[in-house]
Amino acid sequence: MKKNPVYSIANFEAPISVKDLYVNTFKKHLETNSFIEKSHRHNFYLLVLFTNGSGTHEIDFAQFSIKPGSLFVLQPGQIHHWHLSSDIEGYIIFYSQEIYNLYFGHKKIEEYPFYQSVMNQPELFFEATELAQIQPYFDLMLSENQNNHPKREDKLLNLLDCIHIEISRKYLSDTHHVAHTYNYKIHQFEQFLEQFFKTEKSPSFYATKMNITLKHLNRICKDILNQTVTELISKRVILEAKRNLINPELSINQVADALGFDNYSYFTKLFKKQTGKTPKEFRKN
Repeated sequence: MKKNPVYSIANFEAPISVKDLYVNTFKKHLETNSFIEKSHRHNFYLLVLFTNGSGTHEIDFAQFSIKPGSLFVLQPGQIHHWHLSSDIEGYIIFYSQEIYNLYFGHKKIEEYPFYQSVMNQPELFFEATELAQIQPYFDLMLSENQNNHPKREDKLLNLLDCIHIEISRKYLSDTHHVAHTYNYKIHQFEQFLEQFFKTEKSPSFYATKMNITLKHLNRICKDILNQTVTELISKRVILEAKRNLINPELSINQVADALGFDNYSYFTKLFKKQTGKTPKEFRKN
């Protein structure tokens, strides 16, 4: 078992690429970056659309089947790896939060619905007719990326935004998502959770940060995500514990310490309650 690296966009070779933005066919991407088939993380957003071939894609310990029309959206920090057939084809795009948010200004990449909730799945499937609608944007990005025309970065980013709009329409249609008055509050809670989950495990801490009562925050979480604040905090902590446990350079005690647990036995108990395995058993598997 090897340590899982964290890659930046600069780690990947591309013919011509705008800083903080990478576009390629999946086949060419594999030819020059074969190391991506092993478990790793990124510090950027990743978008991949498969148009041929098969395989599996494991993201944060959940496994998804790959087939033509499979589209995956990954956020920074997620750990993943692939098992791919030899005839795999598709498109892959990397982009940083900074390049997207600075360019558009009035909207943020993290505000797209498929990036907003801890409950969201990273996979969507596009039927043949749906694929015909979104694939031309990927082809246009590839074509634009291979040239050095004026305003190239502008066009690439606007095409990327069009892809996100198409994904949003698909996501909202598939999930029957309804705009909710509490959506902003959920997004705010998730931002605080991401910032403080390693040191703050108390639900009341997050309610206080949001200037609402814990009862109200629990009501919001149950209404939208069907989980309590405590359950959501535990879920985020255990996910990070799993990510760290597969790094053999860290002892289980060090993993517990890094997540703010002074009591090793309590960490073990919580981990087993959430996963059905002790940290040691999880690591062995």
